[in-house]
Amino acid sequence: MGRGIAAAIAAGWVADRVLGDPARFHPVAGFGQAAGALERRTWRPTRIAGVAQVAALVGAVGIATTAIDRKLARRPLRHSLFRAAVVWATLGGRSLERAALALGEHLDAGRLEDARALAPTLVGRDPSALDAAELSRAAVESVAENTSDAVVAPLLWTALLGVPGAAAYRAVNTLDAMIGYRDERYRNFGWAAARLDDLVNWPAARLSALLAVAWAPALGGTRQAAWSSAWRDGAAHPSPNAGCVEGAFAGALGVRLGGLNSYSSGLELRPSLGVGRAPDSGEIARSVRLARLVSISAMAGCAILAWGMRR
Repeated sequence: MGRGIAAAIAAGWVADRVLGDPARFHPVAGFGQAAGALERRTWRPTRIAGVAQVAALVGAVGIATTAIDRKLARRPLRHSLFRAAVVWATLGGRSLERAALALGEHLDAGRLEDARALAPTLVGRDPSALDAAELSRAAVESVAENTSDAVVAPLLWTALLGVPGAAAYRAVNTLDAMIGYRDERYRNFGWAAARLDDLVNWPAARLSALLAVAWAPALGGTRQAAWSSAWRDGAAHPSPNAGCVEGAFAGALGVRLGGLNSYSSGLELRPSLGVGRAPDSGEIARSVRLARLVSISAMAGCAILAWGMRR
């Protein structure tokens, strides 16, 4: 049992590294379409309606994945392939890195409009008025936060709860991306998705921050600076999870993150994270390098955790 989950973690991670997101028939995209269809029928400006939406969708994903996992238990090859495929579908590290590096290449070549057009694949803020410096900051912050959300968290929940845990986590995270906003439509309806996403990402964010601190010297930073930025500066961030991860990356890279962000719901002033210079396009590639180090460490650690827990 332990070896099976550990192998699924390793195989799913390798598939993501080599292939990125599935080009067609991505399960997460299908889930998003189903969630959107259900929302059109069930939306109400109340928290109760939002709780029901989240419970129905996340519960369905968890139950379905558990049922298939158990049904395939007597077919070892199919069982292993299914588990690896689920882990692969829940990961997004390679696609995140590709988008960040492509944005950096646009900035290096002076193609500001192309960089702005690509920015929504990484961040939710309005890119129309962002200059090269702000686009660079947005990319580095996105790489940091999404390394936790799209890599470390799925691996950790796989280790803890098997592939149903990974699938249920990705359902929660997808719902947060769809409805976890504070605008007029989703302030109440999206409350449950946002709060549950905060809860399930809490352990992974701390693990991601600790791994970034550990790898700081490989990027020319110091563990002391990364630790301080993660826990001192990160505590002032409005997100209970993004702050520590972005702070750890800022300290490890020797840059300063945070500032005024423009969203559809309005302007938000984020606290300063780190004490270095403002990031430029060159820092995007360095942040991706750090993300890769965090990713491979998380994969190895979670595989060992899964093997040890079930042994």
